[in-house]
Amino acid sequence: MRLTTKGRFAVTAMLDLALNEADKPVTLAGISERQAISLSYLEQLFSRLRRQGLVTSVRGPGGGYRVAKSHNEISVSNIITAVDELIDATQCGGKEDCHDEGRCMTHDLWASLNNRILDYLSGVTLAELVENQRQNDIGNVSQINFLPRKTSVCEDVTA
Repeated sequence: MRLTTKGRFAVTAMLDLALNEADKPVTLAGISERQAISLSYLEQLFSRLRRQGLVTSVRGPGGGYRVAKSHNEISVSNIITAVDELIDATQCGGKEDCHDEGRCMTHDLWASLNNRILDYLSGVTLAELVENQRQNDIGNVSQINFLPRKTSVCEDVTA
């Protein structure tokens, strides 16, 4: 799996932004302090997130960043792919040249896993992450189940 800290940090930073943007734009310094992510790294991530239309920047005193779309319109997969993170369990990057310039015997297994992970991450929205975090913050220990919305994914497993 090639989901690295870049994708994880991008999701964490977007969640922090969504949780803290109510009254005013959120500074990267604030996110950096709360999440222990390097400010220079956040600048790189937010440059990519802005180019992909997920965040907008507000200049001047009191400036910072805001989420550019409704939280319901942004999926975890949108965030991860916006920072050029690959979600790929294959060793060949999907090129099918993993074994002596040809497909390895397990290529279809890993490609199928990629599809399921992408389906799952596409089904989890920033709004759901925000709600889950707010529930946890008020002491509700029950977790929101982040189950894929497409029942066909679950049906395929039992078939």
